[in-house]
Amino acid sequence: MHEPYLAALEAQADPARAASMRAYHKADRTYLGLGNPQIDLLDKDWRAQLDVPARVALSDALWRTNIYEARLAAAKLLTQARLRPDDESAWQLIASWCPDFDSWAIADHACMAGQKRLVADRSRLDEVENWTRSEHLWTRRAALVITLPWTKQNNPKPDELEARDRILGWAARYVADPQWFIQKSVAWWLRDLSKHDAPRVTAFVEAHGDSMKPFARKEALRLLR
Repeated sequence: MHEPYLAALEAQADPARAASMRAYHKADRTYLGLGNPQIDLLDKDWRAQLDVPARVALSDALWRTNIYEARLAAAKLLTQARLRPDDESAWQLIASWCPDFDSWAIADHACMAGQKRLVADRSRLDEVENWTRSEHLWTRRAALVITLPWTKQNNPKPDELEARDRILGWAARYVADPQWFIQKSVAWWLRDLSKHDAPRVTAFVEAHGDSMKPFARKEALRLLR
């Protein structure tokens, strides 16, 4: 069922740009050379044509091609605050992609879709907490990227503060991880939180800053200087 949609992506291929993208992203897959605006326009049409079950099925099929732009399109198809019906199928599909993550760009687009599903049902944080114990670098990183909405509330309710502190607990376990992308994810989470909850960021760095890489500690505090 995905062939006409994949053909629409392939029709806009730019081989020269694709070669540049392959060199930049360094992941071994096919690149077509499309920009995000081109994918966004196609996805907008597809969302208008398809109901949620059909979009989930199409996203699954596009992801399985392992083509860079097809995976971005798959994620973008499910990036929506309200899905009707919002059953488990979209969330479970997004979560199933984690073991395939091997670069930041695809992982971040998938996590943006996942953020919407987490906000829609916070009980899914229980599953995400399991990711923090994964041996797979990109799955561990995804646990912080997908929970970025909990950095953004200006006036969080008690349950939102509880979730915020829970995720900060995950970040505290990450500070001893020497992997650059893990350290960067901790810094990203703290930096975004500093815009809305500076005291918690200051307290975190006071407690754990000595274990953070210098670049991560500096980035976490950058907006508080």
